[in-house]
Amino acid sequence: MRVALYLTGKMEKQILGFIDRNLSGLERLKGLYSADFLFLENPRDPSHGDISTNIAFRLAKPLKINPAELAKEIAKALTGALASSPLKSTIDAVEPLNGFINIRLSAGALRQVLKDIRSGKEKFGHNDSGKGKKIQVEFVSANPTGTLSVAHARQAAFGDSLANIIKANGFDVTREYYINDEGVQITILGQSIYARYRQEIGDQYEFPENGYKGEYIKEMAEEFRKEHGDKYKAGSAEDLKVFSVWGCHYLLKEIRQELLDFGVKFDVWFSQKALGASGKIEKTLGLLKDKGLLYEAEGALWFKSTQFGDDKDRVLKKSDGTYTYVTPDIAYHKDKFERGFSRVIDILGPDHHGYINRIKAAVQALGYPADAVSIIIIQLATLYKNGQPVKMSTRAGEYITLREVLDEVGKDAARFFFLMRKANAHLDFDLELAKKQTPENPVYYVQYAHARICSILALSKLPDNDIAGADLELLGAPEELSLFKELRQFPPSVKLAAQELDPYRIITYLQELAACFHKFYEANKVISDDAELSRARLYLVSCVKQTLANGLTLLGVSCPAKM
Repeated sequence: MRVALYLTGKMEKQILGFIDRNLSGLERLKGLYSADFLFLENPRDPSHGDISTNIAFRLAKPLKINPAELAKEIAKALTGALASSPLKSTIDAVEPLNGFINIRLSAGALRQVLKDIRSGKEKFGHNDSGKGKKIQVEFVSANPTGTLSVAHARQAAFGDSLANIIKANGFDVTREYYINDEGVQITILGQSIYARYRQEIGDQYEFPENGYKGEYIKEMAEEFRKEHGDKYKAGSAEDLKVFSVWGCHYLLKEIRQELLDFGVKFDVWFSQKALGASGKIEKTLGLLKDKGLLYEAEGALWFKSTQFGDDKDRVLKKSDGTYTYVTPDIAYHKDKFERGFSRVIDILGPDHHGYINRIKAAVQALGYPADAVSIIIIQLATLYKNGQPVKMSTRAGEYITLREVLDEVGKDAARFFFLMRKANAHLDFDLELAKKQTPENPVYYVQYAHARICSILALSKLPDNDIAGADLELLGAPEELSLFKELRQFPPSVKLAAQELDPYRIITYLQELAACFHKFYEANKVISDDAELSRARLYLVSCVKQTLANGLTLLGVSCPAKM
């Protein structure tokens, strides 16, 4: 039996047991039905009820019967059994519809979610399905050759929110940033800073053709000269290394601060240079060699990645003796698993599609299952201002940075907007919309629902203990029932967001809950002359407030009390 909806533990067992007992007792299903076939979920159309099962579809084929006819027969049997069941006050109706069997819960059963929210508080929606298993989420991992771009910003919002969601599902999560602090790009960074340094001194020095041309390189050269004067003017090989190391450290400091201002804090900053110095790359190659998975051809060392589903074998060491970029990545993933992670998640940009097969092949070659690594490709985001796309060019240094987006719209709007499309979809980010203090701004719309409830609770002047004693039986208006049903969707939304590895489901949920609350508010007075009804409605809106806060917190977005 599986459940993909929210039911309290006691209610879940009662309903599952009721359905199972009665299906097991149907003569027609003897020898065919098994509890393993039973799956409960939310109906696709909320108007169809609160619980749905497709059991009739699963059993109709071996019985050679129309699923709709079997659904009618099962629904009739369950309805008959309900009359003498303790669940008759929990279940209002069992209805067949086009082969599905839909169950409508009573208002009393739906109200139970309010008590669960009040008792669960900030943990409502969380579960322990992860059982403390260790998961690593590696994201951003931008080369420290410039400040973070909009593409990195989307990856940061996605990765950090996903880590929050996975943790809410009972996993032990580590956020990690892989620092590419050696190699060709870092060498070019040093050469670029050196060229601007010489120009800062007043020399006619040619800038490297493939150098980083952004204004930030000039600023770095100025800062370097302030610290070191003209000491490194000669530009020896050792001098250039100094520029590379200094530049890498300088930009890493900038990146760390930008991420902190964006609400992203990493548990581990893993250095590629340190990985190389540790000897782990050579040990990894030795392991692959012992397994017979390496061979030499054309003066290079190759990995037999096609044995594990890759489209072609990969070069690990070139004919000049240097490693290709995939080689340290393989050693890095070996190190991840050796640190005890049962699963690792790599969040990468759209230029890394070819990376998927080779890393999955490497993970299997190292002795781990293919599904122990998940690689998520985040598509690009296009910024719009006044209806026009903002142009950017990384090599020329003309790109919109995370810092500029933060300065323009703030952390909350930036994080929310970067999550408003699924990872595999291109994102259009309207900067002007993100700044609007109106309901058409999605993040404002959700946060305003939270702030409005804070104002209502403050206006009531009722202590929380008084609200906690409210008579919830007084709640039954259509808009109140809709809120009960919407609140019940939060725990399965958190679970599904982790299973799908995408925070987008939480975004859509919060928008729907906010819309449901605003509709309730427009149709009903929360505080009225009826003191007891007012208390009950204050109880209800306090639960909406808690659920909005829990969802926004998963996204790293603040929960304002005033707006």
